[in-house]
Amino acid sequence: MGTKNPRIHAVLEPRLFAVVKSLAREHGSSLSQEAHDLIREAVELHEDRALDDLAENRRRSWNPKTALTAAEVRAQLKGR
Repeated sequence: MGTKNPRIHAVLEPRLFAVVKSLAREHGSSLSQEAHDLIREAVELHEDRALDDLAENRRRSWNPKTALTAAEVRAQLKGR
């Protein structure tokens, strides 16, 4: 039975393979599912870091003297 999801082929070092295999056994999942879950978690952590960096840049650049009030933002959006 085929799948429509794209596939990847990854070569792991023996130690890393053993860790993934151990986690799969611990979680009662297949090697493929465990690798999928680990990659998904890594991507989410990467996205979280990028969003954290964005928030930090916004925090550093925020200036109360030039910040708009909520009413000013609504007025600008209404004028579009």
